[in-house]
Amino acid sequence: MKLINSLSVKQLAKFLECSSFGNENIIIRGINEIHKVEKGDLIFVDHPKYFDKALNSIASAIIINDSTVTIPKGKAIIFSKDPFESFNKLTNHFSPSSYNASMIGNNINIGSTSFIHQSAVIGNDVTIGENCIIHANVCIYDHSEIGNNVTIHAGTVIGANAFYYKKYETEYSPMHSCGKVIIEDYVEIGALSCIDRGVTGETIVKKGTKMDNQVHIGHDTVIGENCLFAAQVGIAGCVTIEDNVILWGQVGVASNLTIGKGAVVLGQSGLNKSIDGNKTYFGSPVSEARSKFKEIAAIRKLPKIIETLS
Repeated sequence: MKLINSLSVKQLAKFLECSSFGNENIIIRGINEIHKVEKGDLIFVDHPKYFDKALNSIASAIIINDSTVTIPKGKAIIFSKDPFESFNKLTNHFSPSSYNASMIGNNINIGSTSFIHQSAVIGNDVTIGENCIIHANVCIYDHSEIGNNVTIHAGTVIGANAFYYKKYETEYSPMHSCGKVIIEDYVEIGALSCIDRGVTGETIVKKGTKMDNQVHIGHDTVIGENCLFAAQVGIAGCVTIEDNVILWGQVGVASNLTIGKGAVVLGQSGLNKSIDGNKTYFGSPVSEARSKFKEIAAIRKLPKIIETLS
């Protein structure tokens, strides 16, 4: 999320009523979650396991709950007892939620050759290109960007909040979602699917990708060109899927993984690790299909082997 007006670390710390250390005069141009961090950004970290990753990232400043850490040269930290809530305070302030009770929001731009069903709900600051078809009961949340020649089938939701929570002793606290969804040209999205917005950045579906019904795409995931996803595929947040990937029915993908260009994953497989491109995979946990089929065949022989040995 880019700030309209850049602010210093010292100014942001004052707003949060927190102490700052290091170079307090660093100018912050954006507030981002670590997976989308850019130079000039402020991020947060609240677990020692990830301190080094955050401090050594390209972020210019870090909200952290340990004031004794070594601050890398040229960076600054803001000390907060609860970095998660401090981060939420900032994103809610600079990008507050807005609601509109009407079917069509404010500041929208829809191509003259596109068809929008009268039951569709279009949020604020939405762009829809030419030759698009938006079917009945589609809901497009604020700030979504949809290219040309896009088809979205009935009941689909574009831009729902990220599934991102921090667990406290008595409750789960949600991360404020202020990112958006970008859908490029010639994409087709099946019925009853959902594509979540980024936390502070973008969830992106690139040109020519096709999705079947009941597909879920998590926050900040980037899907390449000309991918094909069958029904009930579920993809977690912050996944990178390169071009020409095929995921067959009910494939599940864990967060923070990369699927290489041209990979094919057979139905009901579960990915808990990144996989290379131009290979076919199967199983849960997933492995190359030929190896997995040999493994299954060997397991089928075990009862006879055990009977022979006994």
